[in-house]
Amino acid sequence: MKETVGWGKETERFPRLSGWLEFWRRFSRHKPAVAGLILIVAMFITGIFAPYLAPYSYTEQNLDAVEQWPSWKHPLGTDELGRDQLSRIIWGARTAVIVAPTATFISVTIGVVMGAIAGYFGGKVESLIMRITDVLFAFPGLLFAILITATIQPRIEKWLKGFEFLREFVRAGYAGVLVVIVALSFVGWPGMARLVRGQFLSLKEKEFVVGARAIGASPWRIIARHLLPNSLPPIIVSISMGMGGAILAEATLGFFGIGIRPPTASWGSMILDNYTFWRHPAGPILLWLPGLIVGSLILAFNFLGDGLNEAFRPER
Repeated sequence: MKETVGWGKETERFPRLSGWLEFWRRFSRHKPAVAGLILIVAMFITGIFAPYLAPYSYTEQNLDAVEQWPSWKHPLGTDELGRDQLSRIIWGARTAVIVAPTATFISVTIGVVMGAIAGYFGGKVESLIMRITDVLFAFPGLLFAILITATIQPRIEKWLKGFEFLREFVRAGYAGVLVVIVALSFVGWPGMARLVRGQFLSLKEKEFVVGARAIGASPWRIIARHLLPNSLPPIIVSISMGMGGAILAEATLGFFGIGIRPPTASWGSMILDNYTFWRHPAGPILLWLPGLIVGSLILAFNFLGDGLNEAFRPER
């Protein structure tokens, strides 16, 4: 008996399409996840097209219009230097779009490689990798990122300023972005390594893996063609959760003044710049709006992870 989907197409003719339609059907039943996906897409669009969406430059100052209420000229008001708040919010999205996916991609890549090696080969290699992750887990992730950033950022900036062609790179704040990405990547991979190792340990004795070994497939081919594809659902869910954590960590480092610093726009540094003005009439917008955006995005990524988990594992 042929099952039909969507617009009456036969699933036997379009198995891959029907699989994606079934996945979307399960995912779309989780309304908070759909709302979170919309918010995340809006963040990426805003960050990518920030130069075209921002009405002013994020560094432009107007000392004749400091800490103003929202108006037609400045829809979200201005900060203590007269910089347009809406423009800095939009450019803060650009910073988040750069930092969070890049740091997550690097940490996931390292974690998947380390976890795959530990889970498949075992023995002394597994013991070594797991002891390294134990050492890193002994430190709270955010505090470890703060330590790394505060320690190496001044030295990195000083070293880069020694090159004439990189001075503008440092002056524009990109060195701070690079250091934050490195710090978040370093503290983020152990969790992914443990997840992948656990998945590989549960899969490597399955019949399809034993069969692949029996016909002479190399270990790396088994990992790439059999084990890793079957481990993707929890990895994808973990990536979604990790993106929200990276945005929170970047904002926290900016708030402590040791992450991405002005003139580069960052939601965390915006909260730091404005928190002393919370009693000012414009305080609710100057202070609370960046924090609400960060909190909303963290919830959006968490809801997205929940929706993906339900879509990948409908039996649960």
